[in-house]
Amino acid sequence: MQVWIIGQTGGARQMGIDFFDLLVRGGIFMIPIGLMSLLVVTFVFDRWIGLRRGKLMPSKPLKSLRTGLQLETLDPVELYSQCRGNSPFEQIVQSALLRAGRSYGEIQAAVGETVQRQVDRAYANVRWLNLGAGIAPLLGLLGTVWGLIRAFHDTTKLTAGQNRADFLAVGIYEALVTTLAGLMVAIPAAVASHYFEGRIGRIFRDIEEQIGVLVRRLGGLEGKIRTELIGQELKTRPISNSVSPAAAGSVTRIPPPVSTDRSDR
Repeated sequence: MQVWIIGQTGGARQMGIDFFDLLVRGGIFMIPIGLMSLLVVTFVFDRWIGLRRGKLMPSKPLKSLRTGLQLETLDPVELYSQCRGNSPFEQIVQSALLRAGRSYGEIQAAVGETVQRQVDRAYANVRWLNLGAGIAPLLGLLGTVWGLIRAFHDTTKLTAGQNRADFLAVGIYEALVTTLAGLMVAIPAAVASHYFEGRIGRIFRDIEEQIGVLVRRLGGLEGKIRTELIGQELKTRPISNSVSPAAAGSVTRIPPPVSTDRSDR
């Protein structure tokens, strides 16, 4: 960084401030601030890639769910086979399908637990950005206070002929470098953290909206079917006293809600 000053005589003189040299003069406290900056950059890139909508909410499983809900019958086996990945959306769908035929409250509780677990996973590395935003300026302030103490202490050792004001000014501006560095790390970290928190909130609201329809649909089948995981495959069986043993182990589709109105015979 170069600063030019124009004097009254019209001449110009260059005051050179080497920014990187100034960072070196910041002292030992620049080391933890530098490490914190690397930490912030690393997790910004990590969350930028990891919090893409297509990664949290893949389009293919989402399309399968929407298609299944639009049909008159929903096949949980087919839907489960389309949602066997590790994305948050697929994990939440799996938790709902594994409890098809149970009470609405039980399905909702299982889904809510899975949602919370997936949200915590998404927030895990964002917390490091919050740490960087909080710790970096404190490290900078600590470095500045330490630099000021050293500057005033060193002025007490000057001889009578030396200019104490100039010596103290140099010490102060060098001490303020750590505060500058800390803020340069903290501000981007705080902005990135706020952005990623907003992205997580928006995506998981969309996921809950889609899953809510599925939960209500499955909750209406309480006592009618039962699902179980055999190996890596999901099996469904109807619950009825009149069902034969052979039919009880077969894979069935979830029927649409049937009207309870019956005509008198």
